[in-house]
Amino acid sequence: MYADRLPPHDDEAEEAVLGSVLINGETLPDVASYLQASDFYREKNRWCYEACLALFDRNDPINLITIADELSRQGRLEEVGGLPYLNHLIGGVPSSVYASHYGQLVRRFSVMRKLIDAGGRIAAIGYGAELEADEAMRKAEDELYRLRLGHSTRDLLSLREALDQYLEQGLYAGVPRGGLPSGFSDLDKLLGGLQPSDMLILAARPGMGKSALALNMARNVAREGRTVAMFSLEMAREQVVERLLATESGVTTHRLRLGNWTDTEEEAVQHAAGQLAELSIYIDDSPLLGIVEMRSKARRLHMEQGLDLIVIDYLQLMQGSTAFGGNRVQEISEISRSLKGLARDLNVPLLAVSQLSRAVEGRPSHEPILSDLRESGSIEQDADVVAFIYRPDFYFTEEEWERRFPSEEYPKGIADIIVAKHRHGPMGRLQLLFRDRTTTFLDLYRDQARPRLV
Repeated sequence: MYADRLPPHDDEAEEAVLGSVLINGETLPDVASYLQASDFYREKNRWCYEACLALFDRNDPINLITIADELSRQGRLEEVGGLPYLNHLIGGVPSSVYASHYGQLVRRFSVMRKLIDAGGRIAAIGYGAELEADEAMRKAEDELYRLRLGHSTRDLLSLREALDQYLEQGLYAGVPRGGLPSGFSDLDKLLGGLQPSDMLILAARPGMGKSALALNMARNVAREGRTVAMFSLEMAREQVVERLLATESGVTTHRLRLGNWTDTEEEAVQHAAGQLAELSIYIDDSPLLGIVEMRSKARRLHMEQGLDLIVIDYLQLMQGSTAFGGNRVQEISEISRSLKGLARDLNVPLLAVSQLSRAVEGRPSHEPILSDLRESGSIEQDADVVAFIYRPDFYFTEEEWERRFPSEEYPKGIADIIVAKHRHGPMGRLQLLFRDRTTTFLDLYRDQARPRLV
């Protein structure tokens, strides 16, 4: 139906952009912030724009003479039409005032052409019979997502350029390269905060408080003015809200559930609700969430509101592809790889809660190790950070502790956070205070807890 039609473009808008830049080279930085040479439909206009960018990169003046010289040096001056064409560009616009408007027109038609190209690639995916439906949907979604964000697959980058970007974003910008603050000082000192593009695994046996710690971290990040996406596959939205209220108000979850509050508690809950309402936390409690749906929701929030942290509770409840015929290990491996890819794609930290196998219960110490990660060794491989929660008072009564460790004080309410993998730094161990009745984790006093590096 559309085969006999030219792709959408506007020759006059392209020429007006170039004419505006030739009249006033100071307009180029503004236009170049969103308009690339590939956005031009006519090749000769693309070459002229590339010549302008080359001059700008060298801090050379941009005018008729310098553009002609640059095009001549590249061997393209005669192909674009020589000086008569450059004079035509200047004569086509009275001034450079509307350069940005012309640039937006060129950009819009470029997006339409890219949409047509993406549609063709999506159609090819649909016609291909070798992919499972979920994988086909993921590939189609990726095509539109790249178009939406205005970027494609990264090209090769020289080390010099990579170093320049790194130093500009960190050292030379005068800011630390730390990540998001988790709200726990010793953990932040060990990890440098929650780093962009990292996948962090928080694992423990049931009842250790892994969901509570993930929620505490989400709340702490949101209190810094950041946006958090919380995918709760285990708890309903109401339970998530109840836990957040308990943590914020200090009223126990049991009393919140009963609703039988004292006047003081009711005032604390109302105040806590007002504080929490100001936080930018988005909750999805779909019980059978697939990786494709989760990626789509996270990407949409990232585009519409911005996104700083993704929390998933918990990883083993996610649904993967049906291509593995019920092989849960391979399915979890696919989910783990996809989550790591999403963290990199959106350049945000992703915190995933994970279950541990029962092997922990068979050891005298009950302390978890990396091989205890349930259902897949690829979780350990894909993760940038793996942290375990271990609470001695969960396994030992005070009497048993005194018999086994007579010289050590009973660790009532103490949670050991064991960082067993840290791709970018040291491993270590630290302690937090855990208040079970309000599902709250807190820093211990500085003289009580220091990260022990391994």
